[in-house]
Amino acid sequence: MEVLLYLGCTVPVRNLNYELSARLTASALGITFRDLNSFGCCGFPLKSLNSEDTLVIAARNLALAEREGMEICALCNACTGTLTEAAHLLESRPELKEQVNKRLKSVDLRYEGPVRVRHYMRLLWEEIGVDGIRSAITRPLSGATLAPHYGCHYLKPSELTVGFDSPELPRTLSELISATGAQVVDYPSLKDCCGGGVLGFSEETANALAEKKLGDVARSGAQALVLVCPFCNVMYEGQQKKIVKKAGLDLKVPVVYYPQVLGLALGLSSDELGFKLNRVKPTQLLQTIEG
Repeated sequence: MEVLLYLGCTVPVRNLNYELSARLTASALGITFRDLNSFGCCGFPLKSLNSEDTLVIAARNLALAEREGMEICALCNACTGTLTEAAHLLESRPELKEQVNKRLKSVDLRYEGPVRVRHYMRLLWEEIGVDGIRSAITRPLSGATLAPHYGCHYLKPSELTVGFDSPELPRTLSELISATGAQVVDYPSLKDCCGGGVLGFSEETANALAEKKLGDVARSGAQALVLVCPFCNVMYEGQQKKIVKKAGLDLKVPVVYYPQVLGLALGLSSDELGFKLNRVKPTQLLQTIEG
């Protein structure tokens, strides 16, 4: 299948390993990512300040996808949630859609809808499936022990993810990890927020939230924390050194993206999958898998 790849703002700037591994794994599984250079920000950073502007910004991206006649596949949890919610609002409130379209007219766009938006994990889950991934594995990750992190926006707004997964008892990421042959560990703060949403207002609060999970994952014995969101990476990898130093902790938690894990199981090398770009090197994990 062919979908429009929506990178958002953070992935191209801070998470090239996520983009690289997503492109490679999608291609290996028969999914074609098509780029649309005219895509812009999803609008999420403005949401708490101006919901209407956020909706217009999101609708612009939806209108661009509609013009191409294609659905959107996003790598970021927040981008997925913002675009999905915008599509739902515009579909359920015709008067709001018309109001938004009046503003889109200034950039020669109009949105009628609906345009489907799915996170890459949902695309894998629904189009390839756990069994399909398992059958494509050429190098099972036997011996690897991984801890999943879903993130707040992966399954919220919850009413828009009905039939996919439960925000109270999430399982999709864990099962996608298990499909690679790796062991999935549970830990107390599995469903907790990374803290990224308040980083711009209170770094101390944000770091305290991330510190709890990093400690739980370290105690779980996992070789790495597996993410599916670039902004969660900002907290768990980008802020990790600062968190550990201030708290006086002796721990180092490798943070990887699911497509990197999947790529290893599909037989791709760590170099191809951008592991050199990981700030906290998953040395033990790679030694377990690649020898």
